[in-house]
Order: sequence, then structure tokens, then C-alpha cells
Amino acid sequence: MAGLAMDGSNPDVDVLDGINGLAKDAPHWLNRAMEYLGEYGIIAGLAVLCLIAWWGARKRPDAPSAVAGLVWAPLAAGMALLANIPIRAVVERPRPFKDHAGLEVLIPGKSDFSFVSDHATLTMAVGVGLFIAHRKYGLIGIALALLEGFCRVYMGVHYPTDVIGGFALGTAVALLLAPVALALLAPVTTAVSRSPGWWLVRAGGPAARPVSEPVTAVPPVSHTERDEDLAA
Repeated sequence: MAGLAMDGSNPDVDVLDGINGLAKDAPHWLNRAMEYLGEYGIIAGLAVLCLIAWWGARKRPDAPSAVAGLVWAPLAAGMALLANIPIRAVVERPRPFKDHAGLEVLIPGKSDFSFVSDHATLTMAVGVGLFIAHRKYGLIGIALALLEGFCRVYMGVHYPTDVIGGFALGTAVALLLAPVALALLAPVTTAVSRSPGWWLVRAGGPAARPVSEPVTAVPPVSHTERDEDLAA
């Protein structure tokens, strides 16, 4: 396979060359499959995974808290993407195919900056957010995020460090903001579980509203009783 045009040794570019070089020797159908997975498929798969986890969380005894954790996963992804906007603007790293000839670029025409990868950021934030709420689904989500990172390098649209930076950003947002987010989300999901939209949070019917202690009325003291007490 032809190597990339570069001056000196750069481990980041060497790894890019090695992974993207697989696309040069792969059949057309495989590259098309990797293109679809890396651009849309894995994100769609994570969305389905979140729905499956939500459906199961509704049946748990602690359904409001469990659903609050699952709601945090996509919210964490959105916040991580917002955090990436100033990072890209400051770093201004060009796409690898703009600086290195010889790449097999599966999706040409991308003109935005490369560091950090939005796809890696989004998928890892969802995966870690799922892991906080449900270990099994979270591990599946993290595995899908790792596959997303591989796909982005394979497609020739990101350096490996772009992907690693995205993983770090998504993980940091999902973990560091989780305590505050869950503290805010849990009362909301609890309130929803007692509302007409209870089915969004729990299966089997709305949650019972908390019953307050009955207040025992104290009968008023009559004038006669008061006079007898004073006379005694």
C-alpha cells in the first residue's frame, strides 16, 4: 500500500496510515458498510440500545431513578458536543486528508476541523452515561463507541488522537456532571411517574402519591368547661 506523504516520523500519522490502509485493500462493499456504520449506523444502534434500556428500566422497583439515569445518557452527549465547539475553534486542526496525500477517504468533502471527533465524543458520552445507569447496556455502548472511533480513522476523516480526544471529552462530561444531572432529573422523573404520562417512567400504572398524616382536629373548649377548670 502507498504510504502517506509526510516529513519525519509521527506516531499519530503512522497509526492513521496503518488503519486507513486497510480500506485501500478492502472490497468496495466492505468500505461502503464501514462508511455507513461510521457515519450513521453506530449512532442509530446506540439510540436503539437506549430505547431497550429504557423499556427495561420502566419495570424496575426504582423506575424513576433508573429512567433518570438513562435520560442523562443522551443529554450528556449533547452537552459534550456543545463543549467541543470552542475546542475545535481554538485548536483548528485540519482534516488529515488535507495535510497528507495518499489517504483512502471514504467520505470526501468534509471541511470542518478535525480535533476532537464529534462522533467519538457523542458515542462515548452515551456509552458512559448508559454505564452509569445500567452496567450491561453501558458496556455494549462503550464497545460501540470504540468501534465508532475505529471507523472514523478507517474512513480517513480523523486522526487517532482526534478519536482519543473525543473519548476523553465524552467520558469527562458524562462522569463529572452526572451527580448534578441525576439530582435534578430524579425529581422530574418521579413527578412524571405520578402524572398522566406515567408510562414514560414506569410500567404497570402510575406511582401512588405520598399520603400525608391525618390531622386530628382539637375540639374547642366550651365556656362551661373553662369556668369549671378555673373554679377547680
